[in-house]
Amino acid sequence: MTFLRRLSRFPVLALFALALAGCAGSHTRSDADLVTEDFMVPAADPGYQIHVRNKRPAGLDKFTPGNIILFVHGATTPPEAGFDLKLDGLSWMEWMARQGNDVYFVSVRGYGRSTRPKELDAPPMSNPPVVRLPQATSDVNTAVDFIRKRRGVETISLLGHSWGTTIMAAYTAQNNAKVHRLALFAPQWIRTSGQSAVDAGGQIGAYRIVTEEGVRKRRAAGQKPGAVEGRMPAHWFDAYMEAALASDPWSKTQNPRAFRAPNGVVLDGREIWGAGKAGYDPANIRVPTFIFIGEQDNDTPLYMAQTLFPLLVNAPSKRMVVLGDASHVVLTEKNRMQLFREVQLFFEEGR
Repeated sequence: MTFLRRLSRFPVLALFALALAGCAGSHTRSDADLVTEDFMVPAADPGYQIHVRNKRPAGLDKFTPGNIILFVHGATTPPEAGFDLKLDGLSWMEWMARQGNDVYFVSVRGYGRSTRPKELDAPPMSNPPVVRLPQATSDVNTAVDFIRKRRGVETISLLGHSWGTTIMAAYTAQNNAKVHRLALFAPQWIRTSGQSAVDAGGQIGAYRIVTEEGVRKRRAAGQKPGAVEGRMPAHWFDAYMEAALASDPWSKTQNPRAFRAPNGVVLDGREIWGAGKAGYDPANIRVPTFIFIGEQDNDTPLYMAQTLFPLLVNAPSKRMVVLGDASHVVLTEKNRMQLFREVQLFFEEGR
């Protein structure tokens, strides 16, 4: 059984959202009607290419800030293993495109098809952590400017998951003039209890090696016995792992198979969030903002979202949804459609 708890600056808006929740999937289209394009865009730093993917309805010919959305991933896996992961024939990115959106994802350097820093080709302890927040926000800016120029618009809407919320929020705080709306799914904030799920402790090198066993252990942490399996069918987990492993050609050389994830986010976690500091000032965000969090999220626990929400003092409107029976990765769980619809509703209101 699931529940939604909604916090809003304007109660009327919250009621409006509930009334429209069942309408978010009304403009459906088949896969055959979708166009997919991949781009490698030169980054601000020489030598780096940033992978951007676009999915949209084949007949879409009107592009406005209200229907252009850019996704950015979290700390471990690229968008192919999350936003554009087909589970029982449907990915979140495709679903959003079917609603009439011009949807993009970006992989920051070190993830997916984007250029990997040369440090990832050396043993992990040979170099300090790579891909920290300034590099990630720079790569998002590359994608945002590419899309703005491509579509002839001044602003687009942004969505981040986990570490991606930090990237998108920090970017927005510095670039409100380029952002239409901001959605933060499982937001990171100052950590006051426990340790980051991606930080194993001890000395950290340029990157970490992620195995299936490690993923299973991380997802089970803090969850009731059987909860993970109950939310995510085994064949969905298999599809996720295959996509994550396939995103890094290096995985084919490993036994057991494994993929690499940059450790810049781990160092940021120690020096910023775990040290009682914030990576950006929420008061500098001046666009409508939406927070979504699973009640059973152990990676970015509920208290983080609850602390961040009231700090968005200059957002012209803000909303927070808490979904029961959902974890940090509800986008790959049985209740994912509730996430999809809530996010679509928020963006649709901006059209």
